[in-house]
Amino acid sequence: MPLHHIRRSLLKPVKLQVVLAQEEDLSDGVKPISWLLLTTIDINSFEVAAHCVRWYTYRWLIERYHYTLKSGCGIEKLQLETGHRIDMALATYSIVAWRLLWLTYEARYNPDIPCDTVLEADEWRSLCATINKNPIPPKKPPTLREAVRMIASLGGFLGRKGDGEPGVKTIWLGLRRLYDITATWKLIHQIS
Repeated sequence: MPLHHIRRSLLKPVKLQVVLAQEEDLSDGVKPISWLLLTTIDINSFEVAAHCVRWYTYRWLIERYHYTLKSGCGIEKLQLETGHRIDMALATYSIVAWRLLWLTYEARYNPDIPCDTVLEADEWRSLCATINKNPIPPKKPPTLREAVRMIASLGGFLGRKGDGEPGVKTIWLGLRRLYDITATWKLIHQIS
């Protein structure tokens, strides 16, 4: 029997369900969303179909997470030789990528909360002292949005009027610098 017949006979059919999600009644000039989704989930109600559509809306965030692992953490460049080493690196970098994404979006959705809800005192104090070029930080922590923009400025974010909010890459670069700045801050304040 030819090889292609054997392969075909080993494959089992996969039952797929189709969900079509379309926006209707939009204002003029707005292109409506039209998603044709394939799923192995048994779609037997509107609620289940809506659940699948909700999952699909997370696709962009998942892509940002993978982008952070690849570009920010450089997970693909590690060239580790064993599966165990790859697993260990992925476990560590997953935490880093999650914290970075969480910080990025927390600053967008809750910009006015104090930054000490996510940053340690030494982190926000050393950040403010560095950015403001003043060795005495403010008594009150800045808002999360202000702190994240300061962190991003350490990573090259210019914060011009049309720049919008900082992205994952500049926040990642800024956080790397902030860790060094904070370590130095802690060392100096132990001595004094």
